[in-house]
Amino acid sequence: MPLSAIELHRRGVEAANARRFTQARRALDTASARTDDPDLRARIDGTVAYVLAQKGQPAAAEQLCRNALGRSGLRPETIAVLSGQLGTLLMHGGRLAEAEAMLTRAIDTLTAIGDETTELANCLLNRSVVRMQQRELETCVEDLRRAVAVYEANDDEGPLAEARHNLGYAALLGGDLVTALTQMTRSRPKLAAISDLAAAISDLDRAEVLRDAGLTTEAEALLAQVAAEFGAQRMRQARGEAEFHLARSLLRHDPAAAERAARTAARRFTALANHGWAARADAVRLEAGQRAHPQRAIDGDEFDRVAKALDRAGFRTEATGLRLSARRDGRGRLPRLDESAPTPLRLRAQEVRAARATSAGRDREALRASAAGLDLLTTWQQSFGALDLQASVAMHGSDLMFAGLSAAARLKEPETLFEWSERARHLSQQVAPVRPPHDESLAVDLAELRMLRAELAGADWTRDARVRALRDRVRERQWTMTGSGGTRERLDLTEATARLAPGTTVLSYVFTGSTLHGIVVASSGATVVDLSWTRVEAALDGLRADLDMAALTRGGLMGAVTERALASRLALLDAEVLTPLLRAAPPADRLAITVPGALAGVPWAMLPGMIGVPFTLATSVSRLLGGPARGDAPPRSIGFAAGPRVARAGDEVSRAAAAWRGADRTPDILEGAEATVAAVTELAARTDVLHIAAHGRHAVDNPLFSGFELTDGTLFGYDVDLIPSVPATVILSACELGRSSVRWGEEALGMTRVWLHAGADCVIAAPVAVPDDVAAELLSAVHTGLAAGAAPADALMRAALDTGHTAPFQCHGDGF
Repeated sequence: MPLSAIELHRRGVEAANARRFTQARRALDTASARTDDPDLRARIDGTVAYVLAQKGQPAAAEQLCRNALGRSGLRPETIAVLSGQLGTLLMHGGRLAEAEAMLTRAIDTLTAIGDETTELANCLLNRSVVRMQQRELETCVEDLRRAVAVYEANDDEGPLAEARHNLGYAALLGGDLVTALTQMTRSRPKLAAISDLAAAISDLDRAEVLRDAGLTTEAEALLAQVAAEFGAQRMRQARGEAEFHLARSLLRHDPAAAERAARTAARRFTALANHGWAARADAVRLEAGQRAHPQRAIDGDEFDRVAKALDRAGFRTEATGLRLSARRDGRGRLPRLDESAPTPLRLRAQEVRAARATSAGRDREALRASAAGLDLLTTWQQSFGALDLQASVAMHGSDLMFAGLSAAARLKEPETLFEWSERARHLSQQVAPVRPPHDESLAVDLAELRMLRAELAGADWTRDARVRALRDRVRERQWTMTGSGGTRERLDLTEATARLAPGTTVLSYVFTGSTLHGIVVASSGATVVDLSWTRVEAALDGLRADLDMAALTRGGLMGAVTERALASRLALLDAEVLTPLLRAAPPADRLAITVPGALAGVPWAMLPGMIGVPFTLATSVSRLLGGPARGDAPPRSIGFAAGPRVARAGDEVSRAAAAWRGADRTPDILEGAEATVAAVTELAARTDVLHIAAHGRHAVDNPLFSGFELTDGTLFGYDVDLIPSVPATVILSACELGRSSVRWGEEALGMTRVWLHAGADCVIAAPVAVPDDVAAELLSAVHTGLAAGAAPADALMRAALDTGHTAPFQCHGDGF
């Protein structure tokens, strides 16, 4: 017996909601042919209109919906449903005011009838999206919570997951990235069970969270993936939205690519006659063009035209942001913002104020605007405790930081440049995080991730869907279970010089984005030294390759050639980076060095001028001098762990451990099958000095997924953050784990930073590969010094002299 029109319509609605549009259209067309009921046919046409819109035919969809509404004999419920459908179409078309009016009409009618139905919840959900886009977050959340209650009452699990997901999106717009990721991550499995397209729509929004958190590598990979999915389904509007968000993600770090992506998205929206979204894409295109070509004159007329189009479409916050950017050159008055404006918009206002002051030659005004913006960013950062989130949201302050650093460098005042050097160091460190409690679920997820990494060895494991899901869950758990802390103290120059120990000199390097400077700080005062960034950059180009080649080709003719090439490059770096500052410095027994991300790869221990000089790479002068004084008591508990497939790990550990036996201390050694992740983390929790000899890998996209290989898999940075108490001194004899990912010009985050964040005083590690025999001999000698009571920096310096090895191992944190 053939299905009734009512049953076919129901199946068509289910298929459409599951994004199975071809199946939905077949059922709906058959349903329409089997009924003469005008009310039912109108409802069928409303669903067909939704399918047409999703398949890239918005004009036909709107006309079909309006025709259905114009029919006589429709029940109030049907009129309400069609009004809601038309409102949804208008919303996707960027006509927000019209959309809100239609959706409100539908909601009011259904409420008056007393129907707490899925149709009512759908209208509430869609109106919340309209209000979300208009940045009316309070009423948006009210609609979402009401929709959640209706969906729960009707056991509508799929729409319920979507509503909860949208609560996460509202949190994103309000600046609460932790709640945003939590809601979206927890809703995704239900959405993914509906269809691949539902999962792609969820991923589109999650990519925005990652982008706003500064995790652009992951965000852009996800956006490219969902854009391809939408393209395969011929969902032109959704594909354009993915391209738009990709352009926004690229804006700060690749403006030329952002400009191309935004132009593509704008063309796509224009072809769909979606003028509101086309204006949004044009706004990003104009912003990207301004960043890619800063010397190009601003076309005020075009900026104004696009801003007016954004206003008409209801995107008032984006219109204000564009008007701010249009006045970066100093012309016109800035739009007024109140305290309720979104944090990124208020940050942009300070960026523009700083840029206007700079162009007018008012450097002190530029400093004030930059400082005010960074103070605002600090307030936002205080809501986060997780290391990766603190570091990555610094993205939002990069323009302000470079504006302040540039103005300070032009003033050439030691006090001012030191203040901004410390601001740069503190951009992702000024919030003191709270150590997270142990979380068994997180430990289980990390264990599964280890298994998958082993299973997918040799492949790009980050592309695996299971890996991506686990990484998201690990990040979400870490973000939510790590509380926020207070603000760390930042010292001024007077306080720093007063706290410096006799014989200690600080070399602070400052990179403004185009120029390089150094500040020599001693107890007697401070001096600013200008350096040549052009020559330094030339010396850095190819340095990593030379270091790796020298480690791989020792001995023989090729070894001699690579050694000479490396020596020449290191001598050039020494002459351009180190010597000018040492000439300006008083005689020093020790050096503390702070570096910007641009110098993160310099192997300081290998520079000729550093031979025989104890030094430490401090995260900041304020952290070095402002923390609690380290006690003089010698280490009492020593731990060693040797990972698999390291030819001389056993020899290295054995030789190093012998130094402590002579000091009447018996070290704990984990080798072979005993060197598991659980055993090593437990060892770390009860030792004063921990030495790990293992293969290491650095994950550029998220260094907290960096780690070293143990018997049962990788010990990740996230594992380290779960250790309740970590050793004072950590030695990482593992390739690459001294490396850092440079983020937003001044920030660096790597495994060394993870251990320091967890509470270690000092981490000894190398940023590049080191031959096994060199590591074994040098680090064994380091332990001899540590066992005799030497500070890590002194022990490392003496070990290099005694063994004759010039290696890139260096102390991070407080090596004194």
